Amino acid sequence: MPELPPTPRALRLGVAGPVGTGKSSLIATVCRALATELRLGVITNDIYTDEDARFLRSAGVLEPDRIRAVETGACPHTAIRDDITTNLLAVEDLERDFAPLDVVLIESGGDNLTATFSPALVDAQIFVLDVAGGGDVARKGGPGIGRADLLVVNKTDLAPYVGVDVAQMVADAEAARDGRAVLALSRHDPASIAVLRAWVLTILANHRAGTHIAQDPGPMAPHFHADEEHPEGGFIHSHAEGVPTAGHEHSRAHAGAEMTTNE
Repeated sequence: MPELPPTPRALRLGVAGPVGTGKSSLIATVCRALATELRLGVITNDIYTDEDARFLRSAGVLEPDRIRAVETGACPHTAIRDDITTNLLAVEDLERDFAPLDVVLIESGGDNLTATFSPALVDAQIFVLDVAGGGDVARKGGPGIGRADLLVVNKTDLAPYVGVDVAQMVADAEAARDGRAVLALSRHDPASIAVLRAWVLTILANHRAGTHIAQDPGPMAPHFHADEEHPEGGFIHSHAEGVPTAGHEHSRAHAGAEMTTNE
């Protein structure tokens, strides 16, 4: 592959998806595949811990100081979409400390199917599902599934044990995405890792050439917040663009949403 020209700042690549789908594992896979040829950094997001950062440091995929943790203290989507200040500062600090970097991977905390990154934070987004979550999950749609730059159907090696037809799950994902990229991935499958590696390098080359434009997958869908003080026991909240979020208490329980501090 020809040498890429320099870029004024790193490609910022967001990795989102429900809890347990393997976001940290995917980032570790990217680091192992590219650390010898690219200068990488990682920002993780957890609610109250630095568990994901510690997992990646212990895996030895990068120098420990190149892996930084953000503790959001609220629902994971808050810090990747509603108020990205903490993550932006973490990315800028990392890029300053290790300049120049080629790629910074930003991992969201485990959230539900509607979570997406602000395009002001990342240049491209990967949304991660896994076969253990059910073969029908890709058909459920949502902005991450439908419009992220890449949808990864992860842990395909587990499919025989959970009764999932990977080919059908990928076909459903492709139908939901109108032709956007879908990758069936296993960290034990070198061929799928090679495809992931090539995808990252292509996005990086386009970023450096100025031909990649960050896309907004769209705001989170309206969702229910439990609230005993509300006359009906809760309220529907929308993250539509332009809707003020100041004063919105994200620490309330999300009924029906998959929330966790780490993977």
